[in-house]
Amino acid sequence: MSDMMVYRGNPFNEIEELGDGMFRLHMGPQHPISGQGRFIILTDGERVFDIEVDIGYSHRGTEKLLEHRTFIQGIVPVERMVMIDTANILMGYVGAVERILGVEPPPRANYIRTIVMEMNRIISHLYALGLLSESAAWNPAVFLWTTADREPFLDLLEMLTGARWSYSFFVPGGVRADIPRGFKERLLVTLDWFEKRIDVIEEAWIYNELFRMRTEGMGVVSRQEAIEWGVAGPNLRASGVAYDTRKNEPYAAYGELDFKMVTHTAGDAYARGWARVEEMRVSVDIIRQAIENMPDGPVRVRVPQRAKPGEALFRVETSRGEMNVYIVSDGKDKPYRVKISPASFRNFFAIEMIPKTQTVLLADAPVLIYSFDPWFLDADR
Repeated sequence: MSDMMVYRGNPFNEIEELGDGMFRLHMGPQHPISGQGRFIILTDGERVFDIEVDIGYSHRGTEKLLEHRTFIQGIVPVERMVMIDTANILMGYVGAVERILGVEPPPRANYIRTIVMEMNRIISHLYALGLLSESAAWNPAVFLWTTADREPFLDLLEMLTGARWSYSFFVPGGVRADIPRGFKERLLVTLDWFEKRIDVIEEAWIYNELFRMRTEGMGVVSRQEAIEWGVAGPNLRASGVAYDTRKNEPYAAYGELDFKMVTHTAGDAYARGWARVEEMRVSVDIIRQAIENMPDGPVRVRVPQRAKPGEALFRVETSRGEMNVYIVSDGKDKPYRVKISPASFRNFFAIEMIPKTQTVLLADAPVLIYSFDPWFLDADR
């Protein structure tokens, strides 16, 4: 390493020389590997001994903002947590609000919500898979594929909600509008097309030997570690833990639909990527069932302006794992307190623990990080 690249003393410099061949490498907060946060990596040049996830660069005080907005006004700030997964994130907040207000959305609204959430799950998983491919320095074409493959679903969401991102479509008591004419037919055609695209991605990527060399056996999280570390979502199920909030504590229309839970046992970066590919197939199956079996009736019920004093907790399976939303009401038209426990915050802990339990090379750090599908805006809130 040249003297031009070595800096000493300032913790915000890119590289600090610590002596005895050890360096502290700062990746972020503006860095391709980090997104909107920073990873502080302790390395001897090749082996990674420690990864510290430094969040807070995108903190916007979402929980505090919600205390100063009516229940309906809180929809937009919540969606900003994960713009690529707004429906699943918003479901957690709206579900908690409905419980604190004591209302039940009509069955048709639950089915529409399920369709929107699963389309969002597909969009989010495609994004995650594209980033994992690029982080492995394997094939940038996969990221381009996954970007293009999101478009038909974004078009469908625009047809249904009026927006491609940040739909603000779920409201306490149901959804803003019923499905429009021609939506079902267009949706079914898209699902048929997308199943073929999953086959292409699987054949060219998941079964590719070069990609497997970069990911198999790397960043292994055992079943027990996944439980102890609080790993969430596909990352948890890739370690053999059969837990999915959609199954274990059903909401929306999930309790009325038949779908499988994707699990693997290897617990490595490869399994975490493969689990997301298989979950997209499950999402297609869920959407088909929901659109074909959707009941008739209204899509929204009236809700009271004020909540009775009390508290409510709602769990939702976002694309990155279980998110809990806890609301306390003091009888006004806005929450007294809101606490959000997102999936990314817990998954970051696993990223920090892995170098302490096994050998991780610096070249593998991006693969390790992106195999967990991290989202700083989620963790920061």
